[in-house]
Amino acid sequence: MYKKISLMMIGAALVATPALAAPGGAKGDGDRSLTRAEAQTRAAERFAKMDVNKDGKIDAADRAAKRAEMQAKRFASLDTNGDGSISRAEWDNQNADRAAKRATRVAAGEAREGKRHAMRGPGKRGGQYAMGGRMMRGADGNQAMSLAEFQTAALARFDAADANKDGVVTAEERQAQRAAWRAQRGTTAPKAQ
Repeated sequence: MYKKISLMMIGAALVATPALAAPGGAKGDGDRSLTRAEAQTRAAERFAKMDVNKDGKIDAADRAAKRAEMQAKRFASLDTNGDGSISRAEWDNQNADRAAKRATRVAAGEAREGKRHAMRGPGKRGGQYAMGGRMMRGADGNQAMSLAEFQTAALARFDAADANKDGVVTAEERQAQRAAWRAQRGTTAPKAQ
């Protein structure tokens, strides 16, 4: 059962994989379609990006390295004078900038009321099943995922989306697959902006 759930969660984690999630389809492809070879290449590119320490697997070390990288980037954005500490003025300035951006979005009607917080929790962005969360395991049940396992999961998702089995996933097939996922999860499509 864990293997089945693990594979399902790996597939869900791959939603972010550009192979199927990108609205523009394949790079440089104006018709928004994606071939199986392109999906495999994109999965390899995504894996390379996620394998922060370049040891050939995605594991806790990669998550820790990525987290440290993001924290350092966030700290640098807050420490505007580069003195190695965040002063009260820098903190207040960041909050004021954030409030101003929010006000601009609200005025333009682009605010997503409550959507960010609704995304939290199991199976959602930022929840316990995010990249490498407790359910992201390799096919052999370990806590690391190899490139082969990652690509296998991506290609399984590609094959599931390729409704007519012609080796190409079109924008319509992607939309139909997303609708099926939403129906399975009991959620609705996001509102058009």
